[in-house]
Amino acid sequence: MTISVIESGLHTLVVDQGRFGSRHQGIPWSGAADYHSYNLCNAILGNEDNTPALEFSLVGPTLKANVDLALSYIGPPCQLEIDGANLNNLNTFPLKAGETLKTGSCITGVRGYLGVKGGINVTNILGSNSSLEPIKAKTKLLCNEGWCMRSRLPEEWRWQEPKGLIRVTHGAEFSSFKASALFDKDFLVDQSSNRMGLRLSGPPFPTPKHEMLSEPVCPGTVQVARDGQLLVLGVDGQTIGGYPRIAQVIRADLDILGQLRPGSKISFTLVTESDAEKFWHDKLKIISTISLQLRTASGLFL
Repeated sequence: MTISVIESGLHTLVVDQGRFGSRHQGIPWSGAADYHSYNLCNAILGNEDNTPALEFSLVGPTLKANVDLALSYIGPPCQLEIDGANLNNLNTFPLKAGETLKTGSCITGVRGYLGVKGGINVTNILGSNSSLEPIKAKTKLLCNEGWCMRSRLPEEWRWQEPKGLIRVTHGAEFSSFKASALFDKDFLVDQSSNRMGLRLSGPPFPTPKHEMLSEPVCPGTVQVARDGQLLVLGVDGQTIGGYPRIAQVIRADLDILGQLRPGSKISFTLVTESDAEKFWHDKLKIISTISLQLRTASGLFL
């Protein structure tokens, strides 16, 4: 039982929650760049939390079902069509054997998530099903037969375009810079940004005259590059780096990084580490509450 990839879209990956416990080997987190959207994509189908789904960037794939499937879409608004018929912003829908789903371009945001009831069956590598490279056209993805009702999320749960205010804590080398240079300025997301990280353009920071030894970094680490511009590491970012770490994006705001388009304007605000921890637990509570309600509802129909 498979689904065929007719067109791959832009940087379409199989993703789960991430590949943890291997950073000491130089292997990044990977996984979904927008955890909340990915999680809802599975919950609305009744899937378990870590079920593999598809993530695409800006332009989605074209898929042909070889068996009756239950699919979901969560993410920025984009046109979904089955054999030319518009799905009108549905979040779950059946795709019958022989039918073709065409996913259009995101109107806002960057990354959308397509889920399959039962998930996509791929090889587990180092404890994760996340792809190490984008899928290609003519690939056949293994999945299970399923059915679902056509449904939409309540308005309050639907995808919201992220605001450009990013909360951070002090980085290890924060004291080497003037705080006003980071917090009283706007920065633009550069065209060269990707899942490895965002390149920001703005007033250049003074850079240290001496070279740093490479130190641990992680998703959300904000570094000052040699040209004085900022780099914000993403889920595929490296595990060590030699640039000064001026700040650290809090975990609750990492999803925002995954949805910022080139040209987006962002700014930073400082929070304490205790507040950062509270914001993350508050977000997890909201996600868990929504997911439980969606899974309970999905069990009535799927």
